Amino acid sequence: MTDPGTLATLRLPDDAAGILTSRHPWIYRDHLPESHRIPDGSWVRVEAGRAVAFGLYDAEGAIAIRLFDWDARPDEAWWKAAVTTAVRRRDGVAAEGHTAYRLLFGEGDGLPGIVADRYGRFAVIEPYARSVEPFLPLVARSLLREVRLKGVVRRHGSELEVLAGEPPPPEETIRENGLRFLVNFTAGQKTGLFLDHREHRALVRDVSDGLRVLNLFAYTGGFSVHALAGGAREVWSVDTSAGALADAVRNVALNDLPAERHRVLDEDVFAFLPQLEEAGERFDLVILDPPSLARRKAQRARAEAAYRRLNAAAARLVTPGGMLATASCTAQVPAKAFDAAVKAGLREAGRSASLRVKRGHAPDHPVRKSFPEGQYLKFRVFDLA
Repeated sequence: MTDPGTLATLRLPDDAAGILTSRHPWIYRDHLPESHRIPDGSWVRVEAGRAVAFGLYDAEGAIAIRLFDWDARPDEAWWKAAVTTAVRRRDGVAAEGHTAYRLLFGEGDGLPGIVADRYGRFAVIEPYARSVEPFLPLVARSLLREVRLKGVVRRHGSELEVLAGEPPPPEETIRENGLRFLVNFTAGQKTGLFLDHREHRALVRDVSDGLRVLNLFAYTGGFSVHALAGGAREVWSVDTSAGALADAVRNVALNDLPAERHRVLDEDVFAFLPQLEEAGERFDLVILDPPSLARRKAQRARAEAAYRRLNAAAARLVTPGGMLATASCTAQVPAKAFDAAVKAGLREAGRSASLRVKRGHAPDHPVRKSFPEGQYLKFRVFDLA
C-alpha cells in the first residue's frame, strides 16, 4: 500500500458524471478505464463531466474507490470533524442509558470502510477496506476524545491491536434497555455483540409476558434475556456455538432471571426445526434471526430459498394466535425479496398471518438516501392464526 497522502487523478467517461453527482460512495471496478495506473491505497481525484469527488483506491475487490468528499481531499481536520458528527448523532442513544451501540456505520456516516462499536468504556473498530487502514489510529484517537473512552482496539481474530488508549479486559459488562450483558472482546462474533437489534429486543420483552418462547440462532441470548425479563414462562435458546450458549446462560444469571425457565440447546437450526415439529413442540413466540445467508449477488437466490424454508419450518411451531418474529441481515436480499420469501414460507406452512411490526435500522445505524445498499436489516413480527 502506498502513501495515502498521494493524490492520483482518474478521468471517467462524461456519461459517468451521474455516479458522482448522486453522491453514492462507491465506484465499481468495472467503471474504471482499463488503462489506469492507480497505486493501491492512494487518494484519487475522480472526474466525470464537470463532477468531481475524492476517494481511496483499493486494488482488490469489486469496489475500486470509496468516496469521502466532493470538494477536497480529506485532511486530518476532516477526519476529526466526521467522527465528531457521527458521535453527536448518537447522543440520543447514549442518553437513554445504553452503553453499547454503533459509533461509526461506514457509508451511513460518510466514512466508508469503517465500522466502530462502543462497549462500555471501550470501542472496537472493524475496517472492511484495506485503503482505510492508515487512518484507523486517527479515527481511534478521535473516538477516544469524543466519547471519553479508556481505549479503542481493532480485532485480528482472537488478538486485539490497541489503536488508542489502553487495552480492554477480556470481558466488559454493558447495559442495554436496562439489562446487563457480557461482551467477550476476543471470542465474540463481529466486534463482540450484534447491536442492531436493540430496539427489537425491547419489543420482544414488551410482548413476552407468560409466553413460551423459542429463540433460534440465539447467539449469547439477547432476545432470550429480554423475553425472560418480560415475564416469559419458558425460553429455549438454540445455536450451534457452545461458547455463545454458555454466555447466554451467564447473561441470564447476570440479570437475576430464573435459570429454570431458560433452556439452551446446541443444535443446527435447519435440522432441528423438523425434529421439534415431529416432537409436537409448540411455542407462543418464535424468534428467527439467522446470520447473513449471502455474501455475493450470486448467492441471493439460494438465500431467499433458505429464508422461505426457515420461515415455513418456524411457522409450523407457532401456536394458533402466537407470533413469529423474523429477521434478515443479508444485504444481498432486499426488503421486498425478504418479505416475499417469508410470505412464501407462511403459505408453505399453511398459516394465515397478519403483520404486526415492520422495522429496519436503529438510529445508530443510519442509512443515507444516496446509499440504499446500506439498508441491510429487516425485522418483522407476524400474528399467526
